[in-house]
Order: sequence, then C-alpha cells, then structure tokens
Amino acid sequence: MSRTGERGVPEGRRGERAAWLDAVAWNEQGLVPAIAQEAASGRVLMLAWMNREALAETVRSGYAVYWSRSRQRLWRKGESSGHRQRVREVHLDCDGDTVLLVVEQAGGIACHTGRAHCFFRRLQEGGWEVVEPVIEAPETIYGGTRDD
Repeated sequence: MSRTGERGVPEGRRGERAAWLDAVAWNEQGLVPAIAQEAASGRVLMLAWMNREALAETVRSGYAVYWSRSRQRLWRKGESSGHRQRVREVHLDCDGDTVLLVVEQAGGIACHTGRAHCFFRRLQEGGWEVVEPVIEAPETIYGGTRDD
C-alpha cells in the first residue's frame, strides 16, 4: 500500500513496486523528460531526463536526481556545484510522458553555464542571441570539471 509523503507524492514500502511509477510513459530507453520549474517565480529552469530509479530517488530524497545520458549514471543535481534543487512538487502531464518538478533552486543557478536557467538564448532576426547574463563563471563553480 502506498501513502502520501510530505511533498504530496506517493511513497511505497520497501520492496513494493510503486504503482505511481508505472503510470509514467517511459520512452524506448526507459527515460522521461523532466522539466524543472522554479517554485517562487514559475520560471522554467531546465530540462533533463529521468529513468525510473532517478524519479524514485527524487521522491525519496526530496532533491532532484536525473539520468545523465552522456555518463550513463544517476546525476544528483548540484553534486559538484552545490546548486541543488529541493523538490516541492512532482507533476505528470496529461499524456504521462513528461514530468514537471517544482523546485527551490539553490544558489540561483540551474545551468552549467553559470546562468539562472538553461533557456538563455532567444531567436531574434534569424539567429540565437544570448539574453541572460552569466551569474558565476563555470570555471569558478566546477573548478575545471563539470558534473551538473
């Protein structure tokens, strides 16, 4: 039997298959896109991917955990930068094929480029123009490595 946790998301008993995870329409690779939205402003921060384990760990821990397609492993947002995402709500869209995380973004930086969010380029006059400033240089954040 599942119960509802403090963030309003279902929690299962150990070893119990969580039915709420079965409601997700995972793609052929066993992934689902996950959009992170800032709780306070409603701003879309980023899009990443989750597998079943990442979504379950996100719900269990209360912090965003994604699946890194390039590294083929779980990626805890902020594991090297400290810019963690505390999850306040988890939503599933009408088709069951996209997850929305409503988060509190630590440090005000969600993008590995050192910007507040990943959508910092806008199409203008046939080209992409950078419209958001770098808050902190990636070299300062990651010290030459990047895991976020």
